[in-house]
Amino acid sequence: MNLFEKEALIAQKAVELENATPEDIIRFAVETFPNITFACSFGAEDVVLVDMLQKISPKTDIFYLDTDFHFKETYETRDRLAERYPGIPFVEVKPEITPEEQAAQFGDELWKSNANQCCDIRKVQPLTKILSQYEAWITGIRRDQAPTRANSKKIEYDVKFGLVKFNPIASWTSEDVWQYIRDNNVVYNPLHDNYYPSIGCEYCTRQVMPGEDPRAGRWSGQEKTECGLHK
Repeated sequence: MNLFEKEALIAQKAVELENATPEDIIRFAVETFPNITFACSFGAEDVVLVDMLQKISPKTDIFYLDTDFHFKETYETRDRLAERYPGIPFVEVKPEITPEEQAAQFGDELWKSNANQCCDIRKVQPLTKILSQYEAWITGIRRDQAPTRANSKKIEYDVKFGLVKFNPIASWTSEDVWQYIRDNNVVYNPLHDNYYPSIGCEYCTRQVMPGEDPRAGRWSGQEKTECGLHK
């Protein structure tokens, strides 16, 4: 099957499963693509998907990008999830260079002088490497998170990374996410309770005050709105 045929098939399934539940989409994903992984950032959307995966396909690989710059609460959330779901091997994926090596090569606080380059080194390059081992991946992106995500399909071919991408909760609202968390008593990052609706690296994330866009706290003061993982 060539790329055109593969994209056509995925587009067809995206239409067929648009109104399917996230659980049904996950079942289809893991049954159709056994060599699949879930990219977990430990945000609200992703802890929901961790819970779903543990109920549907507990052996599915889960990894996270450890940029070395996460909030301590993010690492604590990882540890609490591991306690809640014994047996999950949250695979740590790290950049090829340490923060100290990055500072030596590109200057201190690269996230201030060139945030795109910092994200590329600490997120995009490691993601590209880990995804090359799989034929499909699952993400927690939602359409209403940002204009750049508004056209995300539940199932799509990820041209950037060359594999099939599943976005099971793409049509969910933030309230849908939190309702699931409450109903299922899901572990979540406590920063969400302190005006952090979207949580990235500590140096590039600030609190979001009532009335602001939920992603206003990411790369505040810059034109940048995405780290480069999602088109």
